[in-house]
Amino acid sequence: MVADRVKQVIPSKIRELSERAKKIENVISLGIGEPDFDTPVHIKEAAKKALDDGLTGYTENQGLFKVRKAISDRYMRLFSTEVHPQNILLTAGAYEAVYLTFMALMNRGDEVLIPDPIFLCYENDAYMSDSIPVRFPLHEEDSFRPSQDEILERINDKTKMLVLNYPSNPTGGVLEKNDYKMIADICEDHNLYLLSDDTYEEIVFDGYKPDCFLNYYDKTVVTNSFSKNYAMTGWRVGFVIAEKEMLTPMLRIHQYAVSCLNTPALEGTYTALTSSQKCVEDMVKEYEKRRNLIVKGLNKLPGVSCINPKGTFYCFANITETGMTSREFSDFMLDNAKVVVVPGDAFGDKGEGFIRCSFATDYKKIEEALLRMETALKSI
Repeated sequence: MVADRVKQVIPSKIRELSERAKKIENVISLGIGEPDFDTPVHIKEAAKKALDDGLTGYTENQGLFKVRKAISDRYMRLFSTEVHPQNILLTAGAYEAVYLTFMALMNRGDEVLIPDPIFLCYENDAYMSDSIPVRFPLHEEDSFRPSQDEILERINDKTKMLVLNYPSNPTGGVLEKNDYKMIADICEDHNLYLLSDDTYEEIVFDGYKPDCFLNYYDKTVVTNSFSKNYAMTGWRVGFVIAEKEMLTPMLRIHQYAVSCLNTPALEGTYTALTSSQKCVEDMVKEYEKRRNLIVKGLNKLPGVSCINPKGTFYCFANITETGMTSREFSDFMLDNAKVVVVPGDAFGDKGEGFIRCSFATDYKKIEEALLRMETALKSI
């Protein structure tokens, strides 16, 4: 018999849609969130050199010290946050970092507060850890920022952790300065763990600069990745930052599930962290151009409106005025425009009435996708 916890795990609707799209010719995908940039050359060269130098053995379970030290230096540079290398665990992407947090800290029957809409992994990790996901809504009129009242209404004596993902996948929403203190105060007042998944923290626009919850609350767990910032999705390098009492049980699980990360990938990551950051800046500038294009184009479509995302490479467009559900709109675009957009309900009940569009694709393809979508909607 399959374990009960696995029966509740929901297959990714995004992957399902992408597989369907592969069978259709001349499709433009605004679906899966993967940078269309190649990994910068200097990062690839560092990994190649590691192979040539015979750096192909195991590393320590926690990850190469020099990489952890470089991450520590990064947090001081970006946020004036003191993070000790011993409080950092290198993981197989942010996915593993989030999974370890749930498995190490949550017990059967514990409740975890999760925003709605949000990316799919958090609810499924709750199921795998035998904890109970409790969703609180995010609202478009609040720019998809968390509401203090909505969170407090759902806290009880079983609540053990609050999860946040900002800049947000799927909404592109970001936190304002006062949100950090509000969230930290709630967690401190109710003795909750705070899991902050900061995967997109450097992909931000309009001069916005995120803060870091490590500056506000001791029981914060930060998860992060090099996948998006450096176009290293296939390298599978991420990390988790936490105080020793939280990190130690994560390391125990990691050493038996993964052991350690691939050494050449870590050498590439070290070079990414310690070299010029111009490659990141250049990619973000291009994303901002694409963001401006797609938001303007979506707002011209009949029945569609879209607020300006300040982070990530996603926008979350409201399609309620078209009279279609999110799933109907997504299917309509695939069938009639050969354009992949992700239905908002893939990210939770509060995503109904929205679609997620990724602008991590070529500028000209976005132009063409918008033209196709406009033609399809005007043909109704």
